[in-house]
Amino acid sequence: MDFLIEFQWELFIAAEVLSITSLLLFGYFRYFLGQQRISLIFILGFIGFLILEVLLGLYIYERTGEFSTILLVMTIFVIYACTFGIADFIRLDRWMRRKIGQFRGVELLSKKDYNIIERNKNPNYIAKKYRISAFIHLIIFFIVQAIFWHLGTSSTNEMVKYITDFSWIETGSAANSPYANETMYAIGMIWGIVFIVDFLYSISYTIFPNKKA
Repeated sequence: MDFLIEFQWELFIAAEVLSITSLLLFGYFRYFLGQQRISLIFILGFIGFLILEVLLGLYIYERTGEFSTILLVMTIFVIYACTFGIADFIRLDRWMRRKIGQFRGVELLSKKDYNIIERNKNPNYIAKKYRISAFIHLIIFFIVQAIFWHLGTSSTNEMVKYITDFSWIETGSAANSPYANETMYAIGMIWGIVFIVDFLYSISYTIFPNKKA
């Protein structure tokens, strides 16, 4: 085993810590020091560490030929960072500017920012936003599940058999399921429950917009 395989978890954790540190430094230079250009360096650093994680994951898979636990964790982190993480970061950025601006006694928000804040209070907009996020989650969920099932089955006919007969869920193990191992099985089951709850919760904003707003 080479260095990257032997210390794969340590390298992944280090990349995550450095990514978070980059975001913290971005906020410090952008909001406290007002150094907009320098702060961009740390955003590029965050993207760089994310790319390194992807490359590390590809290398591990190429060398081991297994979709191990660390690859699943990496996949979740990368998918989040490239989807919901972007919207969360934009909201965090606006929130930090508002709070730090109040602390420093300066205005860091633009008229556009205030319009967005006001728009986010509109129940119709909230319902639309949650519908979009729900369907994005739906697409990602089915794509990843399809990958898991592809790795755990030998043919399309076998997949269809599992789709038409869900009795395998009652067994509680990967042995008689479309998942290749217990790790994939556990993630698939837990994510399935989370997906159902999240989807119903998101759609409830459409069904009861005024009550939810």
